[in-house]
Amino acid sequence: MSMLTPPGLGGKYRITGDKYPRMRRPRHRRRLVLAGTSVVVALGLAGWGTMQLIDVFSGESGKKLTAAGRKQGCRTTSTAAMALPKPGQITVNVYNATPRAGLAKTTADELKKRGFLIGKVGNAPAKYDKKIQGAGILLGSPASWNKALTVLGTQLKGAATKTDSRKTGDVDLLLGKTFTRLNVQKDADEALATLASAASKASGCAADPAQQPRNSVPRPQKQ
Repeated sequence: MSMLTPPGLGGKYRITGDKYPRMRRPRHRRRLVLAGTSVVVALGLAGWGTMQLIDVFSGESGKKLTAAGRKQGCRTTSTAAMALPKPGQITVNVYNATPRAGLAKTTADELKKRGFLIGKVGNAPAKYDKKIQGAGILLGSPASWNKALTVLGTQLKGAATKTDSRKTGDVDLLLGKTFTRLNVQKDADEALATLASAASKASGCAADPAQQPRNSVPRPQKQ
């Protein structure tokens, strides 16, 4: 045996001086190297993608996307908050609780000109006839609170607002002793615009200053 032959090797592994055994790296080690390389590449790609997302949402692109989202959310919330019925969707019954004849008819005609639907017109029920000390009473179902009653309230200053047990969507305007006339239509229109502006602010959205009305009307108080 040649002195170059490692101990324990012989046969085809015998080194004679002109021939050397061919030693190959174990295959399982190659697989481990390939697997490790794949993991490193995958982690690198994941880290790069994360950095790109951070850049999008923290840079100019993120600011634009965030602003657009806020604007869209504002528009959606504001629209829901301002879901007040239009005058053409409100039926008003006009009742005269004063001794002055014809007051319910003239008031109903004016409301009709302003777009409201008119239901019953006549003298107030005995419960209210000649018993309303102020300008009037707005009366409707609980469902009409902050909706139909609120819109009708823009037409008459100083009217009290109450609810009853009715299930219908119509509302009553009972004219009291100090009633003289409805609000000037211009003032009533501005009061309606104020309601829309207040609903917009309540939803967290800034209203357009150019559309801000000059006068404001408080929400009706339950009595």
